[in-house]
Amino acid sequence: MSESTPWLNAMRDTVVSYRRMIDGSVAQLTDAELHMRPENGANSVAIILRHLGGNLRSRWTDFLTMDGEKPDRNRDAEFVDWTGDRQSLIEHFDRGWSALVSAIDSIDAENVGQTIFVRGEAHTVAQALTRSLTHVTYHVGQIVLVARLVHEGEWRWLTIAPGLSSFHNHRTWGTKASRSVFADADDGK
Repeated sequence: MSESTPWLNAMRDTVVSYRRMIDGSVAQLTDAELHMRPENGANSVAIILRHLGGNLRSRWTDFLTMDGEKPDRNRDAEFVDWTGDRQSLIEHFDRGWSALVSAIDSIDAENVGQTIFVRGEAHTVAQALTRSLTHVTYHVGQIVLVARLVHEGEWRWLTIAPGLSSFHNHRTWGTKASRSVFADADDGK
């Protein structure tokens, strides 16, 4: 096992848990709520998904040989309301997410320290992945917050529901379930 293996496994686990939060938020929204801005000037969940899809596709497609800011990316357009349907939005987002997952799966001890570029700035693969996951987590927090603000009706908690911390800790202490991203249906109510 190389020194990079535990780190890469942690990156994979992080990506999986944040995707679950995205999917759990989006699944609770109606089509109208998906496109709803909580106030003027704020982004909708659809806009954030569009941006993340474009960003991740650009960053992680051919990342070892091309700059992470691809010439065909139109970042400004990512912040305009999505005019397509839910399925086409999710497909757009999935293309970017798949590029990230494929990139992580291709990183190994040989290339983890390789220099790559993002907007002309040199990064090691490890630095670029950390930068990208930080960006993802920032926007996942926005997705969850905006989704909760625009959603009508009961919300299914994606982490430990308020008032259930002691119960959750008692049941999951020392296990992976203690991380609580949908650890148990009872904890998510």
